[in-house]
Amino acid sequence: MSGTDEMVVEGNTRTLHIDGKFDFKLHRRFRELYEKAPPEVNTYVIDLSRTDYMDSSALGMLLLLREHVQDDRDRVQVINCNPEIRKILEIANFDKLFDIS
Repeated sequence: MSGTDEMVVEGNTRTLHIDGKFDFKLHRRFRELYEKAPPEVNTYVIDLSRTDYMDSSALGMLLLLREHVQDDRDRVQVINCNPEIRKILEIANFDKLFDIS
């Protein structure tokens, strides 16, 4: 991951801004997003506005988050994807699993 990532907590929402590469190096930080969240957190937002690379381990991390929310599509939002990242997500059919914008 180049640069830094930032986790923002607002009410019942946790947002993770991923800066640079979304790859395995972010795995521990990504897990903290939901594993250390109190039970009242009901929405997770993954902001990819500053992300320029995503690999298959990032897709796996998103699936783990989906499993954590018990496949509730409304609880996970993937936002601000650039066209290249969006294409990766669509090819993997993640647009059917997640709210992607």
